[in-house]
Parts: sequence; C-alpha cells; structure tokens
Amino acid sequence: MTNMVRRDVLKTGGVTALAAIVPAVLIGAAGTVSVSPREIVSLGTGWRFHLGHASDPAKDFGFGRSHDTYGKSGDVGTPVAEPKFDDSAWEAVTLPHDWAVDLPFERFGPAGSEADRTGAFQGFKPVGRMWPATSVGWYRRVLTLAKADAGRRLLLQFDGVARDCIVILNGFVVGSNESGYAPFEIDVTDFARPGEDNVLVIRCDVSLGEAWSYEGAGLYRDVRLVKTAPVHVRRWGATVRCSVGSDGAIVRVSTEIDNDGPAASARVRSTVVGPDGKTVAVLVADPLDLPAWGKAIAAQDTRVAAPALWSLETPHLYTLVSEILVDGAVVDRDTSAFGIRTIRFDANRGFFLNGKPVKIKGTCNHQDHAGVGFAVPDSLHVWRLEQLKAMGSNAYRSTHHSPSPAILDACDRMGILMIDETRQMSSNAEGLGQLERMVRQGRNHPSIILWSIGNEEIHRGNETGARIAETMKRKVYELDGTRPVTEAFNGKFGEGASRVLDVMGCNYYLDAIDPYHAAHPDMPMIGTETGSTVMTRGEYARDDKAGLVPAYDREFPKWATTAEKWWSFYDARPFLSGGFVWTGFDYRGEPTPFERWPENVSNFGQMDLCGFPKDNFHYYRAWWSGEPVLHLFPHWNWAGREGQPVSVWVHSNCDAVELVLNGRSLGRQSVVKNTHLEWQVAYAPGKIEAHGYRGGKRVMHAVRETTGAAARIGLSSDRRHLAPGEVAVVRVAILDAKRREVAIASDRVTFALSGDAKLLGVGNGDPRSLEPDHATSRSAFNGLCMALVQAGAKGGPIRLEARGPNLAPAMLGLIGRGGATESLLPRV
Repeated sequence: MTNMVRRDVLKTGGVTALAAIVPAVLIGAAGTVSVSPREIVSLGTGWRFHLGHASDPAKDFGFGRSHDTYGKSGDVGTPVAEPKFDDSAWEAVTLPHDWAVDLPFERFGPAGSEADRTGAFQGFKPVGRMWPATSVGWYRRVLTLAKADAGRRLLLQFDGVARDCIVILNGFVVGSNESGYAPFEIDVTDFARPGEDNVLVIRCDVSLGEAWSYEGAGLYRDVRLVKTAPVHVRRWGATVRCSVGSDGAIVRVSTEIDNDGPAASARVRSTVVGPDGKTVAVLVADPLDLPAWGKAIAAQDTRVAAPALWSLETPHLYTLVSEILVDGAVVDRDTSAFGIRTIRFDANRGFFLNGKPVKIKGTCNHQDHAGVGFAVPDSLHVWRLEQLKAMGSNAYRSTHHSPSPAILDACDRMGILMIDETRQMSSNAEGLGQLERMVRQGRNHPSIILWSIGNEEIHRGNETGARIAETMKRKVYELDGTRPVTEAFNGKFGEGASRVLDVMGCNYYLDAIDPYHAAHPDMPMIGTETGSTVMTRGEYARDDKAGLVPAYDREFPKWATTAEKWWSFYDARPFLSGGFVWTGFDYRGEPTPFERWPENVSNFGQMDLCGFPKDNFHYYRAWWSGEPVLHLFPHWNWAGREGQPVSVWVHSNCDAVELVLNGRSLGRQSVVKNTHLEWQVAYAPGKIEAHGYRGGKRVMHAVRETTGAAARIGLSSDRRHLAPGEVAVVRVAILDAKRREVAIASDRVTFALSGDAKLLGVGNGDPRSLEPDHATSRSAFNGLCMALVQAGAKGGPIRLEARGPNLAPAMLGLIGRGGATESLLPRV
C-alpha cells in the first residue's frame, strides 16, 4: 500500500487515488513501475502476551539474571527471544492493548495509607513499584521478512508504549524507550534477517509511572515496520511552513534526507496537492550530493495565489508528497498533510486565527475510556472528539503528554485547535528528546497552536525552572518556530519560568489573573486548566457515604471553581484567549472528592467515562456551541419526597424560560448570559416542563416525567455502518413500559453479538464501579450503560442483542462495510 495517512485512504478509497495525484515512475532498465517505493507494514496483529515480574528473574523469563540481559554478545539471557521458545500458552492479543485494565480492582491498604492513596490515584489497579508481579508485561511475535528486504532500511516505529520498554529482535537488544507517551523509532536493519522469520520481543515495565492518574500498561498505541531505500526522507522530515499575505501564501518546504548507504546524488520532488485533490505545484530541487552515511536538507518554496485557509469552520487540508529520485528513479515517497493559516496571540485582544478573533473553548483530556482503558482505537478517539465538538468545544489539550497521532489527524480534519504538551519539563537529554519527538511529530499539523513545556511543575517559579524553560524554548524554536511556547502555572504567576514564555498559561487562581495582567500588560494569557467542578452523572444530592456528588454546578475542590464562574470571568476579559476545562471526560484515578475505596474514577468530566453527558455539558453547549439549547434537570422520579423541595435547573440560551409543573406555571425567568436558571419546586409526581422563549415566542420545549418501573431495554448508536476496525458506541438505556428512560434504574444487561464484529468492552460511568471492562454484561448506572462494538474486516450484518431479568430484550443492527482493517491502514 502506498504511504498515505489513514484519513486519505478512507477519503479517497485507496491506492488508486494517490496514483491520480502522483504519476507512476519508471524504475530500472526493464521499465517496471513502482507504486510503493516505501512499504509500511502494520504490526497490529499476531502478538502473544504474558505477565513477567519486576523483581524476580525466575518469574521474569530469566531477564535480569546477568549483564548479558543488555545484549553484550547477542544473548539477552532470556529464552523468550529464542526462535524455539513456545509461546502457545501466552495470550493472543491485538493492538492497541492495555494489560492493566484487565487486572482486578484491588484495595491496596487501609484508608489514608500510602498504598491506599497511590491506589486511588491510579484507579485501584495493582501496577507500580509495590506490585512487581503485575507491573511487567512481555509481548512476542514472529516477523517474516522477504529476501527482497535485503538492502533496505528497516525501521520499527512505535506511537507510544507504556511504559519503560526494551525492544529485542533476534536476541539483540535493539533499543529502549523511557517515556510512556512519546513516539519513537528504532533502526533494526543490522539485526534483521531477510528471508527468514524474525523474533520480535518487547518487555514493558510500569513499576515507575509518569502520571498521577491511570495510564495503562503495554502496547497501547500503533506499532509498524517501515521499509525504505537507503536514501529516504527522515521520519517527520518533510516540514511545511506557510506565510499568508494579501497576494496569497508562500509555502516553504524543508525536506530532511538520510543516506544510510554509499555516496549518492539525489533530487527531491515535492508535489503540493490542494484540498480538492488537484495539483497545486510540483517542485524539483537541484541535485544534492549525499555523502556516504550522511544527511542533507532540501529547501523549496512556491506561491499559492488563492489559498484555501484552514479554519474552525473550513478545516481545509493540503497534501505534500515528497519523493526522492536517484538516477531519475523514485526510491522513496512520503506524504504529509498540512494547512495554510495564520495564528496570533495578542496581549490585550486574545487569540486570532486568520486575522479574526477566536475565543478558545477547550477541554483537557486523558487517554482513557470505559471498556478499553488506555487501548483506545483510532475511531473511538474520533468519536470522543465529536462529542466534545457537539458540546461547543473548539480546542483540545492532551493532559499531560503528546496525544495519539489519530487525535492529531482528527483535530486537523475536524477544525479543532490544540495545545500539544510534553510530559517531562526538563532540559536533560531525555526531556529534550521527548520534546523533539513531540514537535517533529506535530509541526505540520495546523490544529496545533501552542507548544506546552510543562504543567504545574515544582520548579516553575524559580530560576532553575527559568533556565530549563529557556533551553526547551530554544529547542522548540530550532525545530519549529511558527508557534508560541507556554507552560501551565498553578500559582506563582510572574515568577521563575514565567518570563521565558510567549503565552502565560494559567491553571485556576482567578484572583491572581487581573493583577498579573496589570503587571505584565504585554504578555498574552490563556487558561490552560480551568473549572474542576465535580459531578456524578444523574446524581442530585451529595452522599459522602455512597461517594456521590450532585451534578449541579456547585461543588469543586479548594483550588478550583464552578463552570459558570470561570467561564463568565474569562468571557468578560478580551485579553484572555480562552481556557481549557478540567476535564472533557471522567478518567480513572484522582477520584475527587472521595479518595477512598471503592471510588476509582474522577468526577471532573463534562461527560462520564463512557462519554455520556452530564448536565454541565449542556451549560457549555448553551454558551459555546451557538446552537439553541434548552436543558432541564434533574429527572422527575423522587418517590418518598412528595411535597419536599427539589432544585430544578435549566441551562439555556433562550431569552426567557417558563417552568410548568403538571400544567401549572411556576413562573418565567429571563436568561442572563453565561448563567443558569433555578427554581425550588415542591415535588409532585407527573410532568415538569420548560418552555424557551425568543422574541416573545415559544421556540423550545423540554420535559421530564415521572416514569414507571423498568420494563425494557433500548439500544442506540450514532452510526450504523462501520468501516473495518471502526467502533460503534452503543448507548444502552433502561426504559419503562411507555419507552421512557428510567433515570434511576440499575438493572444488569447481558450482551450477545453475532456477525463479523467484536464486543470490545462495556461500561456504565459509575465512578465507584468495580465491574470489569472486558465482559459480556454490565449493570446500568442511573439508567444507562454502554457497549463498544468493533467491526471486523469481512463486513456484513452485525447484530447486538441485550437482555436483562424482567426486561423486554432489544436488538441493534449494524452493517460492516468490509475491506482492509483499520489496523492495516498506514500511519506516518
């Protein structure tokens, strides 16, 4: 398959589309046609997995028994790396894979102990230095190489491995990686055996984590083998920088070429393809004399007279096709997407995109979802972004690490802005290495508007932090220089590294923002982390014993505030570029405010761990989306509370809202921008309604009814036709006999799936739930649970059935489209 990014393959239908963009090139005297000088092989399947042991070599397949573990003479001291090793008893897995999500929940110690606190922050999964028996995992697979691969460069590429890993090929340690989030590449040419089966082994150790929340374990992102000619474009080596003026745009292309072979003369041909698929320019550089085992950079530029600008509303993407020609033949071809746009942060007027002011309405997000843990398939990443965009969010911050390439691609395609943040704020070799890989991976993505060098670092406010920040900023400018640098400060605004930044990143501390702006009027500002309201979906009273907090916008930890307060504050100040809510989705770990068993999931999300909206989702939708909104809550099932007051809220952007209970008006209230409406209502069973008015006319209606007992199951999904590997998020609701959702139901639902598909996982959004993610049944929480259905490669009808005791069953039909699986589509 040609080297196209996944979205291009899905958009155009495969390799024939690229042939239409770039003509085939004759290679060699025989005149054979090369469609794919670079070959990309997905390594998503064929893996075997087994737990090892972090501190006992006898239980860790002999690893660590001697210094030969590190490949002194090609013997790593473990039988796992030997071809004859029998791994048939190991678990067969496909990628992405997270072994930690399948570990049983465990209470680690008495309340308040170090073990209890550590467990709470890690989501009660037994990984870390105190659990050596479950903190090491081994992956093994056979990699068959053709004889024709002799003479090619063979590169293993990893998008992310959790966490500290050692990569072994044919008994040799070929590389290692420390960060659980940074992508990395290993050249294995010297160790590979073309024409034979090659044994690839990866040992992952999560004894030492990087985050204080759940971060999974294992090969949780894509792995691939890339085969290139000795002369080839370096990974992320084709860089595009654009400048826009009144007479069009200048597109400057820089192509880094590696020559891993004898001296050669090469040309670079760069083809720019517009969003409409038409060729915009073909640039051919002068010949470059490449020394043996040397490098070179080719610089080219062209003018685009009427560029299609990338924006939130029209996220137009161009494609750069980079070809290396030696003796007139194409020996390598690489593609990358880019956008033409301008960005600017103004100290008094905020953020500008293409010269127009844009208020940033962002969310902070972890890579964690119910049913799969950290092993999130690409299409599920996209689904999550779709939910955020439906809320009205226009920006994404990956916390606190570089995101999956699927998220970068989707933000480009969907018109979502991004802060890309490195995990380690350090100018040591590891820290700068992680930073370089993040910037190289992201610098062509138009969605990225800021590089973040850290988050709430201990040294942020002192001179050591300032020196580290200066070095990191120099590295960013060396690699990119088209975007500003920020860091997320929680307090100490104006101290230490603050003076080094291009944009001041503010976490919380609203009372310090105006004084900082007054003292530093030339520094642009953004809310890198805001809000932190705690809410449990579907709950409307605090219950400390049960570990539940109400979904009203009221409760927050001491450092934070409500959604209404922070957004009103930021929206009223033009000098603030906008902000990022903590968080878009709930995530495992940090179970605030109850850091105790069995709470294991945060309550910060505007959506729960399944992606089901909480009520604050609709607050943001009312003031961010631009769409008409009328959201009434809570539910109206309060048996035993007749005559007692219930706090009834409405999130709406109408002019006024009238509340009606069982046909009797409870009064009309005017809507004030960025606020909510509230009534105290004596509960009476029946129907409570909200009527939204604009210009004196009723334009919207919302209702909550007292429902009957649970009687049946309802299944729904926002997509019915699935591409191979695509995931449908199936919403499972408990209904009464009139098919109304029973918001207090907790019935257990069992699933049966037929057709070419996989039940990938289940969830319910309960922050206290100890039920497994990989299962065929799940209890509903406040009326809802979720099933993830992933389509296979063959296609055809898919049938999901749901049953429960004393409930009428339900069936949802899906259609798989068939073809190449998602995991086989290439990524660069």
